[in-house]
Amino acid sequence: MGTPNILLLMTDQQRWDAMGCSGDWVETPNLDRIASEGVQFTNCVTTSPVCIPTRLSLATGLYPHNTGVWNNMNHTMPAETPTWMQAMRDAGYRTSLFGKTHLHPHGGDLREREDLMNAYGLDDVNEIGGPRASASTLSHMTAEWEEKGLWDAYRADYRERFSSKPHLVRPSTLGLENYADVYVGQQAKQYLQNYDRQEPWCCWVSFGGPHEPWDTPEPYASMYDPEVMPEAVPRPSAGERPRGHLDRLMERINPAFEPGEIGRLRADYAGNVTLIDAQIGEILDAIAARGELENTVIVHTSDHGEMNGDYGLIYKGNFLNGAVRIPLLVRTPKASGLQTPPTGSVCDSPVEWIDIGPTLVEMAGGELAHRQFGKSLCPVLTNSEAAHRDFAISEIQGEIMLLNQEWKAALNTDGEVYLLFDVQNDPNEIHNLAGKPEVVDVETALRLQILEWLVQTQLGKPFRQ
Repeated sequence: MGTPNILLLMTDQQRWDAMGCSGDWVETPNLDRIASEGVQFTNCVTTSPVCIPTRLSLATGLYPHNTGVWNNMNHTMPAETPTWMQAMRDAGYRTSLFGKTHLHPHGGDLREREDLMNAYGLDDVNEIGGPRASASTLSHMTAEWEEKGLWDAYRADYRERFSSKPHLVRPSTLGLENYADVYVGQQAKQYLQNYDRQEPWCCWVSFGGPHEPWDTPEPYASMYDPEVMPEAVPRPSAGERPRGHLDRLMERINPAFEPGEIGRLRADYAGNVTLIDAQIGEILDAIAARGELENTVIVHTSDHGEMNGDYGLIYKGNFLNGAVRIPLLVRTPKASGLQTPPTGSVCDSPVEWIDIGPTLVEMAGGELAHRQFGKSLCPVLTNSEAAHRDFAISEIQGEIMLLNQEWKAALNTDGEVYLLFDVQNDPNEIHNLAGKPEVVDVETALRLQILEWLVQTQLGKPFRQ
């Protein structure tokens, strides 16, 4: 069959446990199928638990301490920046993007930035803003909403949501047919149905959901019973320990949840995930109809999670499981000539979101010429019990987190351990051990490991916070 096609499926704000194969509260038959034909990585950590820095890291293989982008800020990735997408194109692929990249600010008219997207390594582009940006940013999608007379109602709904409470749960004014995730899925499906070039394709489908607001359209809005959603992880008492970014978040974000409201949030969120899964199913059917499914590598992931009430928080932007752990599925087909893992393997080794780019490039027979820190997953795809990394790293607001098989530790900007969890015995992260005398040796060892790693991953640029 020769060179495989490559399908990169990506969501925005999907928790690691929001799949049928990783949790028991969301139905995702198509993602479960991908997992059953490939490898599911249970300890994948986003490089930064917030949108812009981590998407920049995915494109470049660099950490926030390399790029200087530590949070959501107005940042345009320079056109000449080396990316994995360019390496795919250099390897002979026709690259395409449907949905959201956030590699440049979402404002004005995204259709005018296709040259920039081409420079990043993406040939065929239909980019959208996220749900918030789509209230004001022009794209092919919002132009269509305007033409259909839907955009004003969308804007009004947005204004009203945030004037009352940000976690309001009610269906989108767009309806199912015009909902952003359906638009992205259908555009990608039609592109693949009509693809008639000689080059193998690398299609990146980047859904804007299940990112808030909680506005899933019917019939998905009513699909799940709020009463049977998983309970939120309670916010523990702070204790005597150093403070950090999470503590500031908890001081600032205290949604006044009404009884049953977290269940409603989670039920709506689950409906959005299932909606996206149905779109993924249609894309897979289109590939199968072309006779190409057995020669297509499929990767599914998300940029970060959503707290959905855990620790009394909504959104992301912290090092707790709900925000920092993400889904990662990799399916390598038999006919592609790539070695195939045993069906439905699970890999518990720590892995990082920036490992995706080098993995795809290796599968494509390409090369990454620039210095970067992602590490191809190809070796563990054939042996899911092997250790891919000794630990995985995440960064935000000048802070650094390390996760290994035993511990999760986070340093604040003063270099003090302010979060420490025993991941085997406290999977819900209820008992923060930071600052306790009995773990001082563990804290010292993990802190030194983080600082040593930081030195090893410098590019000679200033460390900016």
